[in-house]
Amino acid sequence: MVSWFVKQALLNIAGDVGLKSKVPKTREEWARLAKKVGIKGIHIAERDTQRAKQPKPMNVFVNTWSVEGFISEGLQPAELGWGTHEKWAPPNTGRHKGGCGAAVYLLQPGANTRVRSWTPTAQAQLGFLVTHNESISIADYFTIKRGRKTIYRPTCHYAYHPCNDAVLSLHEVFGRAGAPPEDVHILDEHEIADGIDELGVLLYGHKKNAYWYGSQLSIDETREVAPYQNATGLQVTSAVLAGMVWALENPKAGIVETDEMDFRRCLEVQLPYLGPVIGTYTDWTPLTGRPGLFPEDIDKRDAWQFRNVLLH
Repeated sequence: MVSWFVKQALLNIAGDVGLKSKVPKTREEWARLAKKVGIKGIHIAERDTQRAKQPKPMNVFVNTWSVEGFISEGLQPAELGWGTHEKWAPPNTGRHKGGCGAAVYLLQPGANTRVRSWTPTAQAQLGFLVTHNESISIADYFTIKRGRKTIYRPTCHYAYHPCNDAVLSLHEVFGRAGAPPEDVHILDEHEIADGIDELGVLLYGHKKNAYWYGSQLSIDETREVAPYQNATGLQVTSAVLAGMVWALENPKAGIVETDEMDFRRCLEVQLPYLGPVIGTYTDWTPLTGRPGLFPEDIDKRDAWQFRNVLLH
């Protein structure tokens, strides 16, 4: 789903910086456009502000989507697509011996790894660097190689701030050294007072600094479109619906990765279920307001280095 956002966002930025370009048709053309625009990296930047009517009980993991799924990916090593502009990597960085070569991982849980990011409503925020398949597939998709040498690749990773109850739930889990919660609970629409799930992509490092593009679906809009859902669930199921429609329209396409699908057709199917879909620029960088109260190990020469994004 987010790879469709990335392509539309890239076209929007290209137009705004004065690059006249046809819509790319191949993987290589998309990668060359990203390099030409100057994209250093992409955050899958999400903020869930859906608020429960009742306070979270102790030792109950509360979330707006699969608790088991979130704990599973949250306890895995933090995993990200590694860009060619990066000059520093944490000492606990590991690399895979096989595969596409786009991924690295940190020997620490993703849901206990925080990164600086930005979404329109929350503005500057700390998100969790949880593992996500599109973090790797997007970085790989926009890779340019010359022989075996990688010429260009953007950094790509999740920067996810779940609902506040889920944040408290994670604190409890890590306080018990990763032991599972006593009970789990997914908030349904009747239990949510208000809030939105602001899900999008932050493309950064270009001439206009950073651009966020995505969905700002609220729980109220969700109730009108799909009863018995919350905003998080509807965003995900709308992507499944778009994939089903595309598959029905392309029955002989075979196995196709999300990144290779017709992004405009998929977004067309999704849009009625995503609430407001906006694109907005920001002057914020991971160096904004830093260093603060204490000295920090930062790279002032390039604001968008992972050294500056990662909360040490």
